[in-house]
Amino acid sequence: MTRRVVLDTNIVLSALLFTGGRVAWIRHAWQRRRLQPLVCRETADELVRVLAYPKFKLSAAARHELLTDFLPYADIVTLPLPWPDLPVCRDKQDQVFLVLAYAGMADALVTGDADILAMREDFPGTILTADELSAALKE
Repeated sequence: MTRRVVLDTNIVLSALLFTGGRVAWIRHAWQRRRLQPLVCRETADELVRVLAYPKFKLSAAARHELLTDFLPYADIVTLPLPWPDLPVCRDKQDQVFLVLAYAGMADALVTGDADILAMREDFPGTILTADELSAALKE
């Protein structure tokens, strides 16, 4: 069964940039269609912007290559306007991930972000860490 998931930007970055890292398996999972990442214009724009950070030292060609190893696997969700009335995240910039998970009917929002993880009890959906997602996929 393919699980529909919203992956926060840090999870996507880690999966793309650190091929031997702790969440590299997530990249293989979307490539094998075990995970169906959900993106919207706002989260895709953020990924493009963050990949261009000087600290990553990625050329335009390298950024393009990384994006082509993620975006074609993603299901694009158009967020409703106005956004649905959901509990508000402490970090307002993270609210888009909650809206995307809700609007896209995600099986889970996967994150390591403390502000999003703090929403677990209030959010009307499932919020998991990468390790929790890994355990759930093994069930």
